[in-house]
Amino acid sequence: MRIAIVGAGIGGLATALSLEAAGFRDIEVFERSDELRGLGVGINLLPHAVRELTELGLDARVAELGTAPATLSYHNRFGQPIWSEPRGREAGYRWPQLSVHRGRLQLALADAVRERLGDRVRLGHRLVAVDDRGDGTTATFRTGGGKVAVEADVLIGADGIHSALRALRYPAEGAPPWSGLTLWRGTAVVPAFLDGRTMIMAGDGEQKFVAYPLSAPGADGRQRVNFIAERHGAGAGDADWNSAVDPAPIVDLFRDWRFGWLDVPATIGAAEEILEYPMVDRDALPRWTFGRTTLLGDAAHAMYPNGSNGASQAILDARTLAHRLATEATVEDALQAYEEARRPATAALLELTRRTGPERVMLLARERAPEGFDDIDAVIPRAEREGIAAEYKLAAGFHPDSLNERSSLTVRPAG
Repeated sequence: MRIAIVGAGIGGLATALSLEAAGFRDIEVFERSDELRGLGVGINLLPHAVRELTELGLDARVAELGTAPATLSYHNRFGQPIWSEPRGREAGYRWPQLSVHRGRLQLALADAVRERLGDRVRLGHRLVAVDDRGDGTTATFRTGGGKVAVEADVLIGADGIHSALRALRYPAEGAPPWSGLTLWRGTAVVPAFLDGRTMIMAGDGEQKFVAYPLSAPGADGRQRVNFIAERHGAGAGDADWNSAVDPAPIVDLFRDWRFGWLDVPATIGAAEEILEYPMVDRDALPRWTFGRTTLLGDAAHAMYPNGSNGASQAILDARTLAHRLATEATVEDALQAYEEARRPATAALLELTRRTGPERVMLLARERAPEGFDDIDAVIPRAEREGIAAEYKLAAGFHPDSLNERSSLTVRPAG
């Protein structure tokens, strides 16, 4: 079976590795960029994604790229704690949560593809057309030298929120809708905050700051952290993604956010580079699969970063699709089973992220106690906070009990 993957991001590369582990060898990945530059900043891989990377034999390699947070803590814009919970192994999972640099993870996955499959990533290939036939598809790519037609039994669109395959299937959809929020993302080396292993979110629906370690504290007590500064009504929905911006106006937006345990404006000001992103997503689709083609990752279900789950869901897609292709009787049955397993789940998760997911506790704190509080239990009872956290974990597929007990997606190839 010849399988073509469009996109060499985390989802596409994880798909190639998952298919190889399931016994497939005739796999090619087509990437529109002329080189893999490892762009981006920090991301979180939740335990359900780390489980899949572990079963692919990549856990040690990925763990070397970052660090494992032990706690997630929500605060209001005055730095007062609203809700805190353990993460990863400290929360009872069999697998850790890992905070890593997105670009370093992408390059590590590309190295693994090269080691296991050889030179299978074709750079400078932009998908421009798909011609379906009963037993496969012909994908046409524009390259520097003209156009190339590729025959495949299965074509997988893992080419991100601006997916070419999705646009071919849904040509009237248009650009991703902007939420009105702008994110400024960067990394900085700053004094370790709290215990040096805590991911914090502070603020509310109008303005928010997220920070988490990407390394352990050094001998000088400093560590590299990833941060996201967020503001409603600033920036523009058509901003150039991955464009570097002047930190001074962002520092000014957060000038009063000094918590004692974390100096937010100093952290923003210490960044080597700050990238601006409009916070956008995609509406849930009624269908991913057409003939022998399907969508995966952000191409299928781009969602807001509330809950830190985008890359993790792409990895789950990859593993599920490979499992179905290896175990179902026909390709058509496999694609249908994959979509039935993943599309409703991600649609529900997308809706939760639009309601801010587990970050809803910060919105409630702002609504009920805009000037701060003396006792958080009097503002949001503990049972309500616990319910919000548990609802998201169940929807995202990483509640400790369900994840630890779920059957493996690993396929043991015959022979």
